[in-house]
This record gives sequence, structure tokens and C-alpha cells, in this order.
Amino acid sequence: MSDTRTYFAQVTNNIVTNVHVVTQEFINENPERYTGIWIETFIDLPDKNYAGIGMIYDEATNNFLYPPEPDQP
Repeated sequence: MSDTRTYFAQVTNNIVTNVHVVTQEFINENPERYTGIWIETFIDLPDKNYAGIGMIYDEATNNFLYPPEPDQP
């Protein structure tokens, strides 16, 4: 059984700030509720990461990347 839900990440300055289960149509019909940039993300797409809050959106690869680990003292 395949998952027919769609997932979108809100991106601010290339950082994921929110992730919702919602359709593109609903986002388009409710601009006051879905402000800013929303990019579709996929749970099971090979070679792509599912977006999570704090991840970085890379426009060149259309992929969500994990932030770099902070330097340890």
C-alpha cells in the first residue's frame, strides 16, 4: 500500500522551519495560512532526504541537507 499523502516544508533563508501534511492546492488556496516558501518533500524518494526542522534546503540539488555538526572544543 502506497502513501498518497503529500508533505511540504516551509523554508526561510534556506532553513526548514515547519513541515506539514498538506496538498499544494490547499497551500495555494490559503496564502494567509501558508506564508512564505513551501517546498514538497518526500519520505521515500531515493537519493533525497525528507525535510526536518532545522535542515538546510539546497536549491541546486533540490534536496534537504543535515546541518553541519558544530565544532567540538
